[in-house]
Amino acid sequence: MMLGLESFAPLATRYDGFIVDLWGVVHDGIRPYPGARDCLARLRDQGGRVVLLSNAPRRVDVVRDQLARMGVTPDLYHGIMTSGEYTRSLMAAWTDPWFAGLGRRMLHLGAPKDHNLFEGLDLVQVDDPEDADFILNTGPDQDRGEGAHEPYLPLLARCAARKLKMICANPDMEVMRGGQRLICAGLLASLYAQQDCPVRWIGKPYPEVYGPVMDMLDMPRARVLAVGDALATDMRGARQAGIDGCWVLGGIHQEMIGNDLALARAEAAAAGLSPVATVPSFRWEAGNGA
Repeated sequence: MMLGLESFAPLATRYDGFIVDLWGVVHDGIRPYPGARDCLARLRDQGGRVVLLSNAPRRVDVVRDQLARMGVTPDLYHGIMTSGEYTRSLMAAWTDPWFAGLGRRMLHLGAPKDHNLFEGLDLVQVDDPEDADFILNTGPDQDRGEGAHEPYLPLLARCAARKLKMICANPDMEVMRGGQRLICAGLLASLYAQQDCPVRWIGKPYPEVYGPVMDMLDMPRARVLAVGDALATDMRGARQAGIDGCWVLGGIHQEMIGNDLALARAEAAAAGLSPVATVPSFRWEAGNGA
């Protein structure tokens, strides 16, 4: 049965490697959660290996810099992988069968801050679906807004009329930024897929993104614990990767579940998932505000 723990420390000695989500676990998009940096430091000091795995549609160096500005410095973890970095590697290699015959004219659905994902690649960015061979979806943009999907429906309809293939570089449906709920690329991709259009999902919960993470950890999967706040991506991804999961309730599900263990167990069971434990937040000790 899924344990309801008040802090992360009781789990730490049961594993040697930790795959830790960022948004909703380490930070809220603006600042680290209380205790998160201390928890990473405690894991490091006891000899644990930590790899941060994020569905951010951005490259690793961009995420590393963002973390450093929040005070989450590279000495607190052993590596980073993002869905954006993995997407970039697939577009750079162009050997994956799904990409065969995809074409080079790309319509980017997303914000300019995500251009690093494809800059320097042999691609031509176009603005009109009628000129595009495929769509790279990194999420909403500031012009159409980040709070609702409706402004994106006309563009998605034009793309659907041509059955353009879509690469979704962030399977998350939504995220909390500083307490505000925002839509993500996954929601737009889901709406597109509902129109019987082809979507390639890259990131959690899909197993391929765990490959480079396990290479960085270099240990048996039985000794690895995934820590995340989202059932649909973090906990389902852990199960599909064959590793245990710890569900942090203080992230995306906080409004719905709070710290209600019975409700959390019911939600996990309804999703066909069985994390080994829940914690209110990623803290080493209950009440530790470091």
